[in-house]
Amino acid sequence: MVHVLSGRILLRPTDPERSRAFYGEQLGLAVHREFGTGPQRGTVYFLGGGFLEVSGQSDAAPSPAVRLWMQVEDVSAAYDELRAKGVEIVRPPVREPWGLIEMWIRDPDGTRIVLVEVPADHPMRYRPGS
Repeated sequence: MVHVLSGRILLRPTDPERSRAFYGEQLGLAVHREFGTGPQRGTVYFLGGGFLEVSGQSDAAPSPAVRLWMQVEDVSAAYDELRAKGVEIVRPPVREPWGLIEMWIRDPDGTRIVLVEVPADHPMRYRPGS
């Protein structure tokens, strides 16, 4: 068995500065570290239990099969905040049949991001023995 100590998502955006503005300023992700210099420098953001690295540059947008899943405390508050910042809302918050509240947004390269709220009564919050 492989014992993973840390996880990271790596994005190679078509416009690194635009993507850094989106993830850092519009989404408000905290910077873990930066490396290199110039427009293609790397920026690593905190993602709760993992990291999102935006570095380098690609000539093509990512595959539509690539999607990011980010859990937030209050998806309705995130909706109001992101809408005010001009983030493209693909779908406003909806309680799904499986009990999660999900909202879909898109990054500057079209990567779909689902923001998820886990309600207090959802089984994902169940802690045996508590």
